[in-house]
Amino acid sequence: MTTADSPYRAQGWTAAVRQRLGLGRLLPLGGPADGAWISERAAVAVLRRAVGGPGSGPVLGELRIGVADAPEAPAPQVPPPPSALPPGPLRIEATLAATADQPLPVAAAALRSALLAAAARRLGLVVSEVDLQVTELLDTDPERAEPEPDAVLAARPENAAGHAAVGVTGVATLTRVLGPAVHTGADHVRVELATDGAHRALDVALAVRAAVTEAVDGHPPVSVLVTAVTGDPGPDGSAAG
Repeated sequence: MTTADSPYRAQGWTAAVRQRLGLGRLLPLGGPADGAWISERAAVAVLRRAVGGPGSGPVLGELRIGVADAPEAPAPQVPPPPSALPPGPLRIEATLAATADQPLPVAAAALRSALLAAAARRLGLVVSEVDLQVTELLDTDPERAEPEPDAVLAARPENAAGHAAVGVTGVATLTRVLGPAVHTGADHVRVELATDGAHRALDVALAVRAAVTEAVDGHPPVSVLVTAVTGDPGPDGSAAG
């Protein structure tokens, strides 16, 4: 059946699909007991900001995060978001352009260390492998553009779970990319949100899980999906605990 507003419904559906695909993979934060995930888009943006400051050194090109080659990890203890990767070690793959300011092995090692540190300290990702591929040699250090901030589809809290979540330090806002900011299933609650970059994403997610579990009748299992990280890190360049 065709209705007058069907083109608008189709546009809305297309936009929703684009928003979901734009998140990239849904990566586990912490381990199987932590019940937290972060979008690949949000994680990549944080890593780029962490290693893309002014000065000489390699320049990141493409950056992807996926599952590392490791034994099968235990199943998560709370239901994951749709199509989320299971908890377990992750692998960062990146291309880079390097200058002649320092030997390539030294430059690559420094970038690898910076990525590992940022993944752990700012996000809480468990990264066991960083694979870097030099794709370009530069004569001079290029202009370094500031990464674009994440677009945030903010949502207002509408129930006890939402109000409990936004009251946690480090929560920038609830978001609504996969659907409602608070999804209530038969046996669990999932909260979707953006965190403040001054706080480690995993720590915020764990605090939200505790607050929402306490606020909801029956104290159901709670999972958290971080779809964006906003703002700047702490003054020392790492997120606060």
